[in-house]
Amino acid sequence: MSASGGWNTIESDAGVFTYLVDNLGVKDVQFEEIVSLDATSLRQRGPVYGVIFLFKYPTGEKPQETPLDGSYDYAAAENHFFAAQTIQNACGTQALLSVLLNKAEAINIGPQLREFVEFTGAFPADLRGEALSNSELIRDVHNSFARASPFADEAQRTATEEDDVYHFIAYTYMNGTLYELDGLKPAPISHGSCSPDDFPDKVIPVLQRRIERYPAHEIRFNLMAMVQDVRIRAREVGDQEWLYQEEQKRNVWQWENALRRHNFIGFIGEMLKGLVGSKLQAGEAKYSEWIEEAKQKTNTRLEDRQKQKGGASEEDL
Repeated sequence: MSASGGWNTIESDAGVFTYLVDNLGVKDVQFEEIVSLDATSLRQRGPVYGVIFLFKYPTGEKPQETPLDGSYDYAAAENHFFAAQTIQNACGTQALLSVLLNKAEAINIGPQLREFVEFTGAFPADLRGEALSNSELIRDVHNSFARASPFADEAQRTATEEDDVYHFIAYTYMNGTLYELDGLKPAPISHGSCSPDDFPDKVIPVLQRRIERYPAHEIRFNLMAMVQDVRIRAREVGDQEWLYQEEQKRNVWQWENALRRHNFIGFIGEMLKGLVGSKLQAGEAKYSEWIEEAKQKTNTRLEDRQKQKGGASEEDL
């Protein structure tokens, strides 16, 4: 796998993924974070097209001819959309596209993604990966959701076993089979028979077995479900309160996504300079008084925390 090639890291966040696919032209799809690893919780999300799983990648793990769970289905790599990951930082978008582009009959993926599927249909997995990595549309939309940073790291290096490296993969059902779609593997991994109705019951045990490979103290996992736009169901049942809640959630997502695009380091620095400057203009005595007042407030907060020891609040934890 080559270096980032202009692809930036994005967060595993339902609002990011929802508006990412929306900006790619996909209609009536959203992502929901799943906090409880059980089939009932997943099924309650309504029509589920697939799930995106984020986990700590075992950088020291040696490649094996057979997967640790399931079996490679090389025919599925030719008959369905499966792309090798050929570039860093693209795995999040690649995982969601692995679900989307295999659901083109059930989901309105829009003209641009449909054209991409048709263009790459006869390609092998490695060329599909190259086509995806070099798509200006997909890369530009992906990068529009990356966090702004005041620091640019131009260095590229191979991750070591000591590094915390995270990876996105997808699980979905295709032609009566549950598949794990990981661009770092040579082919889709079959986990047995699966229908759309069975998907929650079939995918949860697979995820549990994967998590069980890690030490008990490892909790850095994230699971998101790709589902039908929840507002559609709210309108169908005429639940105005539910619809209002979903609209408000979208507003929050848009606000958070807008904040991600901005770097506030410069603003905070200028604000602090202005604050300190105003205190200095008032005279050295006033400046010293301000410092002492701040120290007293800090000590008071520390004393209050000490008094509350023994009945730690959720905020303290």
